[in-house]
Amino acid sequence: MFENLWMGALLLAIMLLLLAGGVWIAMTLAIVGWVGQAFFTNTLPGKNLFSAFWESNASWELAALPLFIWMGEILFRTKLSEEMFEGLRPWLNRVPGRLMHTTILGCGVFGSVSGSSAATCATIAKVALPELKRRGYNEKLAIGSLATAGTLGILIPPSITMVVYAVAADASIIRIFLAGFLPGFLLMLLFSGYIGWWSLRNPDQVPPADPPTTFMEKIRLSGNLIPCALLIVFIVWVLVAGWATATECAAFGVLGSLAIAAYGRSLTWKNFKEGIMGATRTSCMIMFILAGAAFLTKTMAFTGIPRELAEWVDSMHLSPYALIGALVVVYLVLGTALDGISMIVLTSAVVLPMIQKAGFDLIWFGIFIVLLVEIAEVTPPVGFNLFVLQNMTGKDSNVIARAAIPFFFCLVLCIVLITLFPGIVTVLPNVVMGVEK
Repeated sequence: MFENLWMGALLLAIMLLLLAGGVWIAMTLAIVGWVGQAFFTNTLPGKNLFSAFWESNASWELAALPLFIWMGEILFRTKLSEEMFEGLRPWLNRVPGRLMHTTILGCGVFGSVSGSSAATCATIAKVALPELKRRGYNEKLAIGSLATAGTLGILIPPSITMVVYAVAADASIIRIFLAGFLPGFLLMLLFSGYIGWWSLRNPDQVPPADPPTTFMEKIRLSGNLIPCALLIVFIVWVLVAGWATATECAAFGVLGSLAIAAYGRSLTWKNFKEGIMGATRTSCMIMFILAGAAFLTKTMAFTGIPRELAEWVDSMHLSPYALIGALVVVYLVLGTALDGISMIVLTSAVVLPMIQKAGFDLIWFGIFIVLLVEIAEVTPPVGFNLFVLQNMTGKDSNVIARAAIPFFFCLVLCIVLITLFPGIVTVLPNVVMGVEK
């Protein structure tokens, strides 16, 4: 057991060394995966490399990713993003933090449509960051909020991660989806609460408030929100009406944004081409990282490190809440090297029986583990949202991780709250579908 743990520590050290040396993120993940298979297993790393690269990107669900990113590029390169901010400005003028809250609101709304942390982070960052920077808001706070709020894409349904957990736990997908709403809203409140508190502590870092406006003036300015509101309503409508799957919604989103931009006469051949190229660059970067992460996941599966960690915790025979604390540590460690879905798949066979024996509800544990996956998305060295923002801002992922630390603690606080008050998770599914027997 301890031999495998030492092996995991060695692979993590190699990863940190390569990243510190400036090696591309995707290449770093692939190299570490190769070293792990070549020296610590009897498998053929070459064959597994090719199969991992193909399997990770040959997915229908992933087709939504470049399309949502393209939609964000269209909103950014036309007047739609500027109009959205102008429409929100009078309503948020007296709220501490003002337009900084748009990162949280945008990620919450878009996350409910996309179901993807990477797509949510990339799209909202493309729209919000330039506008907030232009208006004089603190860039560090904006980047930190985007890195963590982007993870709302996997907490607010629909979510691919939730579906994977429901299948692994043999639980109701609908119950898991319903269970995610209230924790999602709670997390948005915690993020916005921190932004408000920070703004009150640092008033010199926030642009001055605009002169007071009448209610009718606010209504008039809110007309700027109509194009973006129509786009969101349109995407949600085609999903709810059954016209499209969550993946196909992305295509409707692109068509809708192109139509609105063309109607507003802000779509030109130049920004159309630039939007496609921008979406292509970002998508290729994300897909390449996904491929490297998939190969590293195969290595973890072959070495058995995640399973060994889970079995080690099981052998301690801990009390229920001590078990929860130990699992938090385990998943935080795994989150430094694995994506969320892999964490669930590789540990569920050992962890789920432990949870049931300790008397915890599997639906509650599903939301608990999704929140831990969210933390993994912003935990270096393999924090996926950190990589996305690194590519979009040009800043080092460690700089982004430091900016995200306060919001990281908001995630931890949310985990503490749902552990102390599990009804936050279970009340909505029980009200809608009845108490599970």
